Amino acid sequence: MCDCLVALPPATVDGCTLFAKNSDRPPAEAQDVSWSPPRRDRAPLRVTHITVPPSAADTIGCVLSRPRWCWGAEHGVNDAGVAMGNEAIYTTLDPREAPPALIGMDLVRLALERAATAEQAVSVVLDLLEHHGQGGSGHDPSLGPRPYWSSLLVADPAEAYVIETSGSTAAVERVERTRAISNRTTIPDFDAVHRHPRQPVERLVDPRWHASRAVLAAEPVSVGSLAAHLRSHDSCAEPGWSVCMHVAGVETTTASMIAELRADGVHTAHLLVGSPCEHEYRTITVGDPFDALELPSAPKRNIRFGADGS
Repeated sequence: MCDCLVALPPATVDGCTLFAKNSDRPPAEAQDVSWSPPRRDRAPLRVTHITVPPSAADTIGCVLSRPRWCWGAEHGVNDAGVAMGNEAIYTTLDPREAPPALIGMDLVRLALERAATAEQAVSVVLDLLEHHGQGGSGHDPSLGPRPYWSSLLVADPAEAYVIETSGSTAAVERVERTRAISNRTTIPDFDAVHRHPRQPVERLVDPRWHASRAVLAAEPVSVGSLAAHLRSHDSCAEPGWSVCMHVAGVETTTASMIAELRADGVHTAHLLVGSPCEHEYRTITVGDPFDALELPSAPKRNIRFGADGS
């Protein structure tokens, strides 16, 4: 489970693109935030379940929020100002029948490492799906397999796109102003054909998705309004299934990010590991060195947002 939002200029307070995501994962799973520097892959690259050909050029440096068991990332932002995150979705195609291939978190990291714009990231994802497909557990296999398909949101200072998938099939929607995704298909034509008929979206997903859309509709969108939303617990029809998730033994929010993507090339990320309601965001300038974020033993107070939400 996850929730992901984007607001493009001029829908934001200071005219930059704002990208936000909560990563909801098994409560016992460790997730870290770290810097992945540029590199040249001269041999095939081993990702979570399979090996893929190396990039034709040097990769782009990225800030990645990554569960320790897998190669891919839940969300991140690269030096070029591209931010991206994924969501688990379910369709009429059963993911349990797919052989090991790419998972959504691999797609996020590969796109961030190889794309200098959101549009390029879409091309990277579609090419990878065509040649390698999706398959394999999106959770630590030692805890039991749990495969799913992926919905992805990707943004840069000027554009954003939604990509929804069912196996190797994908649909793409360009964002006009603001957009939110959650754990369901949301592109109308794709949803009409592919949504799983028994997925309980009305109880477990739609309250969070509608709450995200309401936050984005209250323009201008700010870092403060997004942070308040990612900490919120009032967006649920079932106890614990809120944007800041707390479902004991099942799912909890384990990491969060808000990225400010600017046309001048100076990009900022507000990051935390753990539940946003319990910990404060640490602010970094993308590309500057920083100490890796691991689960803190106590809340950290690194950032304050103004009373006006800026």
